[in-house]
Amino acid sequence: MAVVTPDAVDVILRDGMTLRLRPPRREDADEILDFFRELSQRSLYLRFHGFPRLGSDVVEQLLDPNWTERGALLATFAEDHRERVVAVANYERLRDPRVAEAAFAVADEYQRRGIGTRLVEQLAERAGRQGIERIVAEVLADNRDMLGVFEALGFELRRELAGGEIEIEFPVALTERYEERVDERDHVAVTASLRPFFEPASVAVVGASRRRGSIGGELFRNILEADFTGAAYPVNRDGSAVAGVRGHSSLAELPEVPDLVVICLPAAAVLAAAEEALVAGSRALVVISAGFAEVGREGAERQDQLLALVRAHGARLIGPNCLGISVAGPNLNATFAGRAAPPGNIGFSSQSGALGLALLEAAVSRGLGLSAFVSIGNKADVSSNDLLEWWEDDPATDAILLYVESFGNPRRFGRLARRVARSKPILALKAGTSASGARAASSHTAALAGSEAAVDALFRQAGVIRASSLEELIDTAALLSSQPRLASRAVGLLTNAGGLGILCADACEAAGLALPALSESTVAALRERLPAEASVANPVDMLGGATEATYAEILPILLADSRLSAVIVLFVPAVSATADQVARAVEEVASESTADKPVLAVIMSSEGVPEALRGSRSVAAFAYPESAARALGRTAERADWLRRPHGAVPVLERIDRDAAHAIAERALELAEDSWLDPSSARELLLAYGIPLVPERVAATPEEAVAAARELGFPAVVKTATPGAHKTETGGIALDLPDEAAVREAAERIGSPVVVQPLVSGGAELLAGVVQDPVFGPLVAFGPGGVFAELIGEAAFRIAPLTDLDAEELVSEGKAGRLVAGFRGAPAASVPALIDLVHRLARLGEELPAVAELDLNPVIALPDGCVAVDARIRVRSPQRVQRTKTW
Repeated sequence: MAVVTPDAVDVILRDGMTLRLRPPRREDADEILDFFRELSQRSLYLRFHGFPRLGSDVVEQLLDPNWTERGALLATFAEDHRERVVAVANYERLRDPRVAEAAFAVADEYQRRGIGTRLVEQLAERAGRQGIERIVAEVLADNRDMLGVFEALGFELRRELAGGEIEIEFPVALTERYEERVDERDHVAVTASLRPFFEPASVAVVGASRRRGSIGGELFRNILEADFTGAAYPVNRDGSAVAGVRGHSSLAELPEVPDLVVICLPAAAVLAAAEEALVAGSRALVVISAGFAEVGREGAERQDQLLALVRAHGARLIGPNCLGISVAGPNLNATFAGRAAPPGNIGFSSQSGALGLALLEAAVSRGLGLSAFVSIGNKADVSSNDLLEWWEDDPATDAILLYVESFGNPRRFGRLARRVARSKPILALKAGTSASGARAASSHTAALAGSEAAVDALFRQAGVIRASSLEELIDTAALLSSQPRLASRAVGLLTNAGGLGILCADACEAAGLALPALSESTVAALRERLPAEASVANPVDMLGGATEATYAEILPILLADSRLSAVIVLFVPAVSATADQVARAVEEVASESTADKPVLAVIMSSEGVPEALRGSRSVAAFAYPESAARALGRTAERADWLRRPHGAVPVLERIDRDAAHAIAERALELAEDSWLDPSSARELLLAYGIPLVPERVAATPEEAVAAARELGFPAVVKTATPGAHKTETGGIALDLPDEAAVREAAERIGSPVVVQPLVSGGAELLAGVVQDPVFGPLVAFGPGGVFAELIGEAAFRIAPLTDLDAEELVSEGKAGRLVAGFRGAPAASVPALIDLVHRLARLGEELPAVAELDLNPVIALPDGCVAVDARIRVRSPQRVQRTKTW
């Protein structure tokens, strides 16, 4: 069985098979030698450009790589209960330390499956982390397969032919083009790997007991009751029948290898059952059982063993500790939920089984249909990222719902969701907080940041609609899954009760929607058809005597008004009409309308949503006006995001990365966690082209006076103590008019001090970077000065920033009002501030050792901006070890 080492990674191949890559160990020597000896003569010749003597010297250079001078990776599969090496790749650093030479070989029967591409991907990434900038490879001119591997990677290749060999060279920088190629490969591979879960022809339930109430037994009965289109097999210890279906005591007894195996056994028995399924050839496992990572160290170790076993056989795993999977297409309900959701067009993933059950119940009560429901539980393998890949191309899925408690790879999620959300809406409910929310915050930026700021930034940048409650998630899903896209925020209200219309109008305003005046032709048409006492403004109040016929006559008029992009219909039962009658009338009008506008209905009734509107594809029904307004406001956010251009990450000039890295490394040699002194902080910021006020560090009051004389008055004197909160500690004196004031301030504050000229006349802002342990670098921008934390409203974005991300960051919220010129103040230079946050984003990405960075205040002026105070904390970066690479 494959083992997990600190440097092990999992990759996925184009046919959906997964593969674990790891560095070769000393004990692998014989296996590697066997690998080379089993290569065909042609493969051996192409790898070594000849026929070498295959002995220990060939293998020795691969074992126990130090990664500094040489690196190597093995790919292994489980065969005959042993770990067989099926591919090897390695690099060696050349005389030029920026360049390494790489080579790889793949077992003949495993070629043309993408293994070589994945090996070189991971090798190049590791080389880049060691400061290697370019990789070269010598390839025989007729070795088309190896040439194809390098060409497919996405790096910018340089080729040079000499003596029958082609020298290929490429930079290992992870460019946008390279990441796009990786994403394309991942999409094809992940989709292929998930097919057995969503399109199984056969399912086996291991642990399907005949005893009523047992999880395995009830799950198997759910499969039967859903009328699964394939074959279903119960497997239990004594081979007893379940619900009239012949039982089997082991998977080996089945007449076929099941596409999908669901395991419902005590945790201690899961590994043996999983191995039996994998050895038999099944490639999709759902482990319902609890007792894994959620219960502590022993459970986490068991979960690691389970995943290693799955990887050794190239398979995929949902769970453990999950509710199961339900798919509408094959009528599969492999869950132990009390009832299945009706079929529909919404894909739903839940990290919580209990919340998944709650949503299924809510879906049934609302008539909301699901194309699939997947409870991912501990998400040891299959995650919401994987499901987004599947649902992106799934014709049965029009909208995606996610309940998320934690992110395994948020940066990957952001790239993926940003792509998928362009074609299908993604709604998410996020609960829980990451470790970042509990850290001790030492800087303003870190104090203002937190897990929720990171999640909001991630969802906003990726176009994901974030719901604040389960009710809002269901409401918005009902709207997005049945209604056309909202063209603008202009909404019309139609009601038979004035008070209900006012409540809805207030809720619309709170949700960022607008109620414009109706067009003259609409008003005239309403006057002709409604009583004189009726209100023909917006909301339109038809009075309590309105019948279903009144709704049927008036609703088309509002839908035809070009000033409106949506209509909310409100009804309180009166003697003139019933809820069912009005619901049928609204449904009929909406289904026949060609206006292509969302129609929302709030039909107040003790019976809940009227039958005519349950599961309607023409009308989205809600219980309360506030619910309808909030859901429509969420869809307006999505419509705004879709109208926004994609944006691009700009190329920045005037950056000296080497100098900045050297400063951080010098500081880390002295301490693993410390604040940079003012001179080092200034040097690092200048290396990234960040505009700073001139300053001098003075060791004595007399040096401070001389510095002020050189820089000019009025002057500023502040403490040079690294990381000090200057205002809170009295370590700053502003607007000093002369030498005597500077001397007095320097004596009071205590040496050493920093002396600057006073910069005034602009808006005071805060800009900064904080490294979130889960999300990576967060860029902050907001109101600055001494009230930064009191005023709050700093906005955050996750690096890298596109030009549009940076523009939004600078132009929105309270900071945006300051930038635009608050209460007659001159407007600040937006381009200068955009450039500043781009440079901070790049610094945060390229220098993970910068844990916290404050520029507060940044003085924003009409012709530019300048930071007048900077605090930088460096800490040894803790790279998050993610075995899964996709």
